[in-house]
Amino acid sequence: MWEKIKGSWTTTKGAVKEQWGKLTDDDLLAIEGRRDQLVGKIQTRYGISHEEAESQVNTWEQRRSRDM
Repeated sequence: MWEKIKGSWTTTKGAVKEQWGKLTDDDLLAIEGRRDQLVGKIQTRYGISHEEAESQVNTWEQRRSRDM
């Protein structure tokens, strides 16, 4: 599933920003569709554990896969 998200990163950035509003445009540019980078930026911006950030991305990814 992540390959689809990565492939359409330009259009997916809006959904990411909607879910995690503390991520900046610069963050989204740096992430460039890389899942590990997204997890790391969420962890940093929200001050949460890696496991919690990973869990949030997993949940978001599952919702996205149903919508696609």
